[in-house]
Amino acid sequence: MEDKKNKFVLAKDNYRFILIGLAITVVGFLLMIGGASDDPTKFNADEVFSPIRITLAPFLVIAGYVFVIYGIMKAPKGEE
Repeated sequence: MEDKKNKFVLAKDNYRFILIGLAITVVGFLLMIGGASDDPTKFNADEVFSPIRITLAPFLVIAGYVFVIYGIMKAPKGEE
């Protein structure tokens, strides 16, 4: 029988990229929420259609997903 080491599937750097990507994704989703008004009869277009909510937040979500995918696909050092 062969002696098997308990090894993780991914290296430490891979997990670091995955966690960074998850954090960026969460920040993007947090920036998207909101826009509620105290008075339901009033509509504040500046809050709903703010550049942060419609431009920056989706970009951060996509960037977070890219980090996660890169973290999964990146080959560990020493392996090719």
